[in-house]
Amino acid sequence: MSDRVIQGRAGGLIALGAADALWVGLTNGSAVPAASAAFTAPPADARSGYILLGGRAVATVRAGGGLWSVPETEVRRAAAELNAVEVDRRDLVRIGPFRGAAERERMEGPPLRWRPRVTRELRESGTLERAARHAGGRPHHLAGIDWRPLLEARTRDHAERTWWLPRAVVRLLDAAEHAEARWLRAAPARRDAAAPAEPPSRHRQTSAAGGRPTASPRQPAAPPRAYDGELQGQVYSVLSRKPGISRKVAGWRCAVCRTAPAAVLDHCHEHGYVRAPVCHSCNTQERPDHLYGNDIRVADHYIPLFHTHAADWLRHWHRCPGCRTRTTLPLPHLAAWTARISCRALRPTHREPRGSRARKPCGVLRVSWTGSQNAPRSCLLTVAVDFCPSGEHRVLARVPYREAVERFGAWLAETAPAVAAAAGPDSLEGLPTRFRPVIADTGGEGLALF
Repeated sequence: MSDRVIQGRAGGLIALGAADALWVGLTNGSAVPAASAAFTAPPADARSGYILLGGRAVATVRAGGGLWSVPETEVRRAAAELNAVEVDRRDLVRIGPFRGAAERERMEGPPLRWRPRVTRELRESGTLERAARHAGGRPHHLAGIDWRPLLEARTRDHAERTWWLPRAVVRLLDAAEHAEARWLRAAPARRDAAAPAEPPSRHRQTSAAGGRPTASPRQPAAPPRAYDGELQGQVYSVLSRKPGISRKVAGWRCAVCRTAPAAVLDHCHEHGYVRAPVCHSCNTQERPDHLYGNDIRVADHYIPLFHTHAADWLRHWHRCPGCRTRTTLPLPHLAAWTARISCRALRPTHREPRGSRARKPCGVLRVSWTGSQNAPRSCLLTVAVDFCPSGEHRVLARVPYREAVERFGAWLAETAPAVAAAAGPDSLEGLPTRFRPVIADTGGEGLALF
């Protein structure tokens, strides 16, 4: 980038206007759209002492004449990180609205709080078309990212309207929120280092952004650490009620993607055990798409779960002692696996248009079940294809639960041998000595873990 574009440089610092031009120039062609006024338009506020750029907090400095500036090297580093992000426009995550959103908006947290911001702004602006023209074209961004071109709206049952963003962008914004929290926790320590002779104040220190209370200087702003099974074997209903568990979870990196900061405790809904701390993106990715209580749609987000990143996800699911010992998956996941992997050869295909020899799988996979995994002899999985030209709801197979478990065990041994080696009825070391079933065994099958 030429000096003409970044005029106003002094001692490695550039003015905010020049930083805007530099940011746009460096991120031109990035898969993630960058904002044209990342440093000068809300929610960016140079007076708070920092500017968020992707997952990085860049310090702002008051230069001569009272003008605010930012380090050029930090802007370039943040731009390089943004350019390295790959975006799959088909891999979407729902960002709102959700039930209880009003209560979550009142929760304490970093000022960014991007999910409530996006939901509130879209509600105020109405449709996406009006949202694009909101406030006379005034730039809107979050952490230097122009999220509007990537937003997708969906309508369910002709009534409920939901909003979705690509998973890569969600992870970026989650990382920005985490970086802001770390910056604010470290703010008192930075002020003390800058003014060592100043006597400590008796008043509670507050952050420069919004006057919110910040942590003590004795609390280091350490980066999130890798999860090493510290919560293995613990029951979610007990652990989730312990004071300070949210702060403890935020101290780990996501146990699945191992890049984003953790935000929630993922747990097995059948056995009740904690699996591991994960980020919002991974927690959403593994969530079954329930149409009804016993009916799920096997969407495209299952592709990495059972194909490209199968070993990571299988290892994560088997962090539950119940699933590991039974060498199985929770029923919705097992049903999705049966439809996607076990019955793959039964799914009809059709030719691509324009004479291509390639064939595309037909319709949308759906799997339902009758009975319960608690009574395996009565549980039956039905795999079907919706919107198939040869039949609106074409049934591909009906697979008994026990047969599905046996197929999964054989596939697990081939796909993830290390995970399979740790599973099985002889691997009882991680189970509590006195197990309290989460789901009552009503089938008389003697399944101790159910």
